[in-house]
Amino acid sequence: MKKISNGIFLLDRKTLISGEEIDHLDKKTAAKGTMSYNIISSHNVSHSSKQLSLRFDALVAQDMTYIGVLQTAIACGLERFNLPFVMTDCHNSLCMMAGTFNEDDHIFSLSAAKKYGGIKVPAHQAIMHQYMREMFAGGGKMILGADSHTRYGSLGTIAIGEGAGELVKQLVGKTYDISYPEVVLVYLDGTPQPGVGPHDIALSIIGEVFADGFVKNRILEFCGPGIEKLPMDYRLGIDVMTTEASCLSSIWETDASVEAFLDIHGRKEDYKEIHPSRIAYYDRALIVNLTEIEPVIAMPFHPSNVFKIEEFNKNAKDIIHEVEATCNKQMEGFGLKLDLMSKLDRNGFKVDQGVVAGCAGGLFSNLSDMADILESQNIGNDAFGLYVYPASQPIMDRLLNTGIASTLIRSGAVLQSAFCGPCFGAGEIPGQNGFSIRHTTRNFANRDGSRPLKGQVSAVALMDARSIAATSVNKGYLIPATKLTDIQYKNRTYVFNKKIYESRCLNRYGQSDPSQGLILGPNIKLFPELPVFRNHLLVKVASCILDPVTTTDELIPGGESTSYRSNPMKLAEFALCTRDPMYVPNAKQIKKEADDMEKNGISSPELSAILERLSASHLNVHGLADITFGSVLVTRKPGDGSAREYAATCQRVLGGIANICNEYATKRYRSNLINWGVFPFVTKDVTDLVVGSYVFIPNLRKNIELDKSSLEAYLIANSEMKKIEMSLETLLAEEKEILLSGCLINYYRRIKEDLK
Repeated sequence: MKKISNGIFLLDRKTLISGEEIDHLDKKTAAKGTMSYNIISSHNVSHSSKQLSLRFDALVAQDMTYIGVLQTAIACGLERFNLPFVMTDCHNSLCMMAGTFNEDDHIFSLSAAKKYGGIKVPAHQAIMHQYMREMFAGGGKMILGADSHTRYGSLGTIAIGEGAGELVKQLVGKTYDISYPEVVLVYLDGTPQPGVGPHDIALSIIGEVFADGFVKNRILEFCGPGIEKLPMDYRLGIDVMTTEASCLSSIWETDASVEAFLDIHGRKEDYKEIHPSRIAYYDRALIVNLTEIEPVIAMPFHPSNVFKIEEFNKNAKDIIHEVEATCNKQMEGFGLKLDLMSKLDRNGFKVDQGVVAGCAGGLFSNLSDMADILESQNIGNDAFGLYVYPASQPIMDRLLNTGIASTLIRSGAVLQSAFCGPCFGAGEIPGQNGFSIRHTTRNFANRDGSRPLKGQVSAVALMDARSIAATSVNKGYLIPATKLTDIQYKNRTYVFNKKIYESRCLNRYGQSDPSQGLILGPNIKLFPELPVFRNHLLVKVASCILDPVTTTDELIPGGESTSYRSNPMKLAEFALCTRDPMYVPNAKQIKKEADDMEKNGISSPELSAILERLSASHLNVHGLADITFGSVLVTRKPGDGSAREYAATCQRVLGGIANICNEYATKRYRSNLINWGVFPFVTKDVTDLVVGSYVFIPNLRKNIELDKSSLEAYLIANSEMKKIEMSLETLLAEEKEILLSGCLINYYRRIKEDLK
C-alpha cells in the first residue's frame, strides 16, 4: 500500500497525478468531481457548502440503541416518524441475563413502530446492516444509523453511524450539522489471491491507516479497476470495516455487480451509476494492490494490530509476548494475567474457538467458501469449536437450499441464527484464558464477554472466514487459507427470498396511529431531569485513564450491562467497570456533594475550602448560584469504536458534566457528549490531572456565547492553583445551545415551549 498525504487528482477514473504537478487544474472545482460531493450536496439544506445541514433518506437502529432514540425523541415531543426508521432486534436476541427485560424492550419498540409509523425487524431475522443492504441502500442515498458500523458505500449510499441524539434530530425535523469533511481516495488495483477474503483486505487497510489517523473523520471514496475484481460480498465486508479505520463514511463506484445485487433483491430501480467526474481532486489517497494482500490476523486488542498469519507463525513468541504485556497492564488492577504462550507448542499456535458472524462475517460468499474448505473434513472432537451466524434469514434460507448448511453442520460447526452477540460479548464467550479467532468487526478488550471483575480474562483476534475454516480443519492450529492449494471454490449463486421478511417484519411507515399505546416493561425508565448549565463550571476528577486510546466498550461495556439499556440509572452502574472499578463510586460521591450543595449548601469541608480559595482569588467568584458542579472523566483519546450514546449518558446520570482529553477518537463520541450536556474539553497534556483534583472554568457560558475557542481554566490540587490551557474546539451554533440548555431534551423542550 502507498499513502499520499498532499492531495491528488484522479483523471478519467484511472490516472493519478499529484496535486502539485498540475498548476492549471483548479483543486476547488475538481473537488466537486468526487462522488461524495455530489451525494452530500443533494442532501444539504444549508446555504453553505462548507457548513452542512444534512437530511437523510432513512434511519436505522438496533435494540442496544433504538431505546435511547425512542426515549429521547418521545421526551422531545415526537408525534410521528417523518422518514423511514428501521428498528431491529439483532443485538440482544439471545441475551437472558436480565430475565424479560430484553423482550420487553422489543415489545416497546413494536408498539412505537405502530404508534409513530416505523419499521420493525424482530429477533433472528437479520443483522441491522444486512437488512439495510437488502431492503434500503441504493444509489445516491444517505442513511443515518445508531450503530458505528452503518456503512453501505459499496451500494452507492453514504451511510454514517452516530449516537441516538443525531437520529432524534432527524425525527423531530432538524438536521445533521457538520463541516464538509475531507475526502480520501482509496484506489484499488489487482485481484485477490484464492483464499484471501474481504477481512484480509479490510484489516490490511485498517492496519495501514488507523494509528496515524490518516483517514480520521474523513470520507473514503473507493475507485479503481480492482473494484470489478471484487464480488459484492467482498465489497460489503470491506466497506463495513471502514468504521475501524476511524473514518466518517465511505462511498464506492457502482457497476453491473451492484445492479445485479439490487435486482436480486427486487430493487433494480434503486441502482444508480456512480463514478467520479472526469477530473476529481482528493485531499489524500491510499493506493491498494489487492494482488499483494495476504491472509492476516488482527491480534488483541484492536483491528489495527495486524500481522500476516505467516509472519505471526514465524515470530509467534515475540508477538505473543507483546500482546500479553498489553493485556496484563490493563488487567493489573484486577489481579489477572492472560497466558497465550501456553497455546504455543511444536505444532504451532492453537486457538480455542472460531466464530464467523454478523455484518462482516455472516455473508453468503464467506459461508459458501467456508463450506468448500470444510467439505468432507471435520473440526475434530477436542476443545476447539466453530460457530457460524448467517447475517439474515434469507441467507440462511439459501444455505439450506444449496446444501451449504449441511456441509457446515457435518464438519462439526454449529449453525446459529442472525445475531450480533459474538461481536459485542453476548454470544460464544470464550473460556478462561481462551483465545478466539473471529470474522467479526471488533476485538477490543473484554468485548468477547469476559468479566475481569469476576476474575475472567480471554482474548479475540480477527481473521477472515476462509482462514478460520482452514484453521478449523487444522484442528485449531493457526494457518492461512492460502496454504490449502487444492480447494476448488464453487462461487455459488445467491438467490434472495423476500417473502421471509414479508412474513415476519412490520412496515408501518407512513401509517402512524396516535391511538396506539406504548407498552412499557418494568425496566423501562425515563431519563432523570438534567439541570440547565449556569455560568461557571467546577469539576472534580472521578477517573483518570492514560491509555493511548479508551474505547466505547471500556466506557460502557457490552454483554450483561446492555440488558439494562432502557434503565439509565441501572445501566450507569456498569460504567468503566472493566477499566476503573472506582469510577462509579467516585462519581456517585461527587454527585452527592453536588446534590447537597444544591439543597443545603456546601457540606463537604474539601469543597468548602475550594470555594473559599476561588472567592479569595482574582476570579471574584462569590456564592454558589452561578456555579455548576459535577465530575469529570480524564483520558487521552476516548470514544474509539461503538456509537453507543450510553458511554455519555451513563456519565451524565452519575453527575458527569465534562470530559478532558488530548483528542476525541471519533466525532460520534464527541457528539454524544454534547447531546447529553457533557462538555468535551481538550488540553495539550492531561498528565497533571489526577483523581480527586479539581478544575475550574470561569465564565464558561459567557465565553461559549462569545465563541471563544481558548478557555481560561485552573487546576486546583494539593492546595495549589495553576492556570492551564483548555479548549472546546469548534462548536456549531446548535451544539452551543444544547450544552447551555443542559442536554438535547432540554433544548428541544425549550424550542417547543417557545413555539407555543
